[in-house]
Amino acid sequence: MIKEKPKVLITDNVHDVLINGLSDAGYYCDYQPGISLEEVHRIIHQFQGVVINSKIIVDKSLLEKAYNLRFVARLGSGLEIVDLDFCKKLNVHVLRSPDGNCDAVAEHALGMILALFINLKNADAQVRQKIWQRELNRGWELKGKTIGIIGFGYTGRAFAERLAGFDVKVLAYDKYIKGYAEDFSYVVESDMNEIFENVDVLSLHLPSTTETKGLADSKFWSLFKKQIVLINTSRGNIVPLSDLLLALNSGKIKGACLDVFENEKPSTFNVNQDLLFNDLYQRDNVLLTPHIAGWTNESKLRLAKLLLDRIMML
Repeated sequence: MIKEKPKVLITDNVHDVLINGLSDAGYYCDYQPGISLEEVHRIIHQFQGVVINSKIIVDKSLLEKAYNLRFVARLGSGLEIVDLDFCKKLNVHVLRSPDGNCDAVAEHALGMILALFINLKNADAQVRQKIWQRELNRGWELKGKTIGIIGFGYTGRAFAERLAGFDVKVLAYDKYIKGYAEDFSYVVESDMNEIFENVDVLSLHLPSTTETKGLADSKFWSLFKKQIVLINTSRGNIVPLSDLLLALNSGKIKGACLDVFENEKPSTFNVNQDLLFNDLYQRDNVLLTPHIAGWTNESKLRLAKLLLDRIMML
């Protein structure tokens, strides 16, 4: 009798190297990048593995139907969409690849802050209209600034590395690791009080957890002694938009670079969310991108290679 190949459901766009590598290793890959969560629930019982990005929530209700599942492979880092405890109970391996797109996230964060500091977006739009406003577009330099990094995992570290040539001081805080700044002459392992007291720019590199959700609220912003610029390329629910707008109105935050948001599906905005986002859209001191930090051609390949390697080790 011919043994049936183990089946892997791939639920998002991936580089061919993952599909080809799994196929060469004896897996049958069902590549459905446009599949809905409802459809995954209907067919998940057929599969030994599932590759996800962010739209497929691997919660208890899905896992209870996935009685053949051996592994969940996450493209990227965030595991808030996976019930880790129930996976452990079912002996389902959970794999991820935070080292696959951390460099892309870091470059995106750096690009956003530089663009905001030198008024790149506004200046470009004005030149296209034959408007020449040099003095009104006088910018700021990173040199001499103090940068705060909260979360010094893969992306926080990669962002710090990108700051090496800018003659800045970096104050970093990570609640769960120590000794992380030993390789950096310009990074100081700090506590939150030092960050509140000294930073000019704050970059968040945190996962979405019960501990971090809503962390950057009005009380949080009130603790900063200087006007600051915010960069958030981590998770949108860490920064409540209503509180951020209040801090922008008060001047506590003088600019923001946002790649992530509490709700990233404009078609589902309620009335209040529409009002908040419309307010955000009107601000020249805010730079917005649609959750594309980490979304490069290079990271697509690297994520696929890393996940393939980790699946092969099971």
